[in-house]
Amino acid sequence: MESTQQLANLGIEDLRAHVAAELARTRRRSTQLTDAVDDDDLIRQHSPLMSPLVWDLAHIGSQEELWLVRDVGGAPAIRPDIDDLYDAFQHPRADRPQLPLLGPAEARDYVDTVRDKVFDLLDRVPLEGRRLVAQAFAFGMIVQHEQQHDETMLATHQLRKGPPALTAESPPPPPSEVLPPEVHVPGGPFVMGTSTEPWALDNERPAHEVHVPGFFIDTTPVTNGQFLAFIDAGGYDDPRWWSEVGWAHRQRADLRAPLFWRRDGDHWLRRRFGHVEPVPPHEPVVHVSFYEAEAYAAWAGRRLPTEQEWEKAARFDPGNGRSRRYPWGDADPTPEHANLGQRHLQPAPAGSYPAGAAPCGARQLIGDVWEWTASDFRPYPGFSAFPYREYSEVFFGPDYKVLRGGSFGTDRAACRGTFRNWDFPIRRQIFAGFRCARTARDEEGD
Repeated sequence: MESTQQLANLGIEDLRAHVAAELARTRRRSTQLTDAVDDDDLIRQHSPLMSPLVWDLAHIGSQEELWLVRDVGGAPAIRPDIDDLYDAFQHPRADRPQLPLLGPAEARDYVDTVRDKVFDLLDRVPLEGRRLVAQAFAFGMIVQHEQQHDETMLATHQLRKGPPALTAESPPPPPSEVLPPEVHVPGGPFVMGTSTEPWALDNERPAHEVHVPGFFIDTTPVTNGQFLAFIDAGGYDDPRWWSEVGWAHRQRADLRAPLFWRRDGDHWLRRRFGHVEPVPPHEPVVHVSFYEAEAYAAWAGRRLPTEQEWEKAARFDPGNGRSRRYPWGDADPTPEHANLGQRHLQPAPAGSYPAGAAPCGARQLIGDVWEWTASDFRPYPGFSAFPYREYSEVFFGPDYKVLRGGSFGTDRAACRGTFRNWDFPIRRQIFAGFRCARTARDEEGD
């Protein structure tokens, strides 16, 4: 049985107010990320893996114009001449700096013009009937799209060279309590995915029952200190721990440590948003690929959890047999629950946020670091592409691995217990870490 969704309970006028607040809150973040650097930084490509920041900004406006101004609002196109420039499927990221992109001032004017029209539209469009507008789905899709690009822009900030451009408060200190290294999740069925979350995207749907055998999962994500033990044990040099394809990639890419780490004598340093600092041992490790996570798990005598195991650990409440929206319940995230929205610009120490713990006892399943799972990105039974195939369907298959849970750079609007992310298993610039799992032995019972 699925949890009750709070957004679905709002009246139309309260829903309009909620949408307006989310649009404004999201735009403040986009503005912060683009105003933090000068125009030269905005148009520069800081890595061939990423677009120039100014491309992301105008792309945000282009998608908002296509879906809200033109489709939902039925209004004439504002800039039909730039549709192709900001179509992510037409131009690989590495090629985008060579395109005749809008400059910083023009891009800002464009997104402001689009947003003004969207606010006018929000006052009059019915938020019911047509599936695209029912419960403000199209507006929620655009909020999530912008927040996803905000996280992408945050990753670009991490890749840029030069002095720090962003600031944030420090995360809480490491908790003093001693937590068990793993928690048990009993075997049995649970409802995975959702059919009722109003702003859930197509790959999260529909809700369906899945039987998961009993398993153990790490209480917290794997930490820097734990990952350092793998490095010190020669884990990067021992093919026993790597899959065949993972070992080939490790050799080809000459992987020796997480991205942004470097050895300084007997110590390890990392670069974090322009700061160079000692690697903090209690934080979840971040900027590791699927292959590195998989190798660590094998070295530790464990494995990565499947996507089904991860979601059951995060959502299933054995007390009532219900799947929650979040590990802690159905309420939206607060700063007491999870590290989201670039509030800290780094993961919080392992074991933080006891208020965000799942019924099984696992912590930090939402926020801090995206968590690699062992699962390929596949459709759920009964999947139907909506509102366009290119959001999810074209990515299904063995080329992409699923990540779950969100990171410190993920916004609360684009993160929930059913939310699915995916990427190539070689990717390291994303804010990804992992936790390990193991199958329960017969004598450990369910």
